[in-house]
Amino acid sequence: MSADELFLDEPFRTLWAGQDPFAAVEALQGRVYRELEARRTLRTEVAGRGYFVKIHRGVGWGEIAKNLLTLRAPVLGAGNEYRAIRRLEALGVDTMRAVAYGARGGNPAAQHSFIVTEELAPTVSLEDFCRDWCKQPPAARFKRALIERVATMARRMHAGGVNHRDFYICHFLLHLDPVPTADDFRLSLIDLHRAQIRTQTPRRWRDKDLAALYFSALEIGLTQRDWLRFLRIYFDRPLADILRDEAGLIEHLNREAARLQRRYLKKFAPKAAA
Repeated sequence: MSADELFLDEPFRTLWAGQDPFAAVEALQGRVYRELEARRTLRTEVAGRGYFVKIHRGVGWGEIAKNLLTLRAPVLGAGNEYRAIRRLEALGVDTMRAVAYGARGGNPAAQHSFIVTEELAPTVSLEDFCRDWCKQPPAARFKRALIERVATMARRMHAGGVNHRDFYICHFLLHLDPVPTADDFRLSLIDLHRAQIRTQTPRRWRDKDLAALYFSALEIGLTQRDWLRFLRIYFDRPLADILRDEAGLIEHLNREAARLQRRYLKKFAPKAAA
């Protein structure tokens, strides 16, 4: 990545004409969702349309070292999300649309960067959309269509060298206008700031994504047939071959889902009890 990068689309190309975009983005006002020393996230409006703004001001060498010591890839700025959006667009995976992006400074610990994306609205996350499926099952055709779409998006993403690292159903947004039907709906994948991009997705990271997706969908009433349908679409091979060749993955999914469930209960169960 070059030390300085800038991409501006409308309305920000016109709005910031003749201005320093790095100063202009800091001046944007709106509802703040996250405010840290090194990162700010807010929703703003321009001409009645909503946009989400993420500003990164450099995480410092201490944060970078802490991540590396714990074998985690540090998120250094907005460039990671911008490149992930571009890669998914090229792969035919619906996602956010970036309308402004900038990065300034070659020092990764002090780089100033930002990304502005169009608000996806009206939408509902699959986590919320599927929450009552156990009590109120959806139409069978629509459920099958959603499973097949998620599997296709996952296959294209992984085949194109992208792994998400937060691949939960809450990060799939179902568009509500027009009203979604089994034959016509749009689903977008969001929250790409931790995504990793390579020429090929390592099996380890592919399996981590699939385990997170499996875990996040455990409580929405999916049947074994639903899971097998997902695997058949994801691998795009006969089911018998998948069950034979991917037995290790299937065992890993069950093992990882149990581990994630234990971690979730340890983190949130005491708060719920209180």
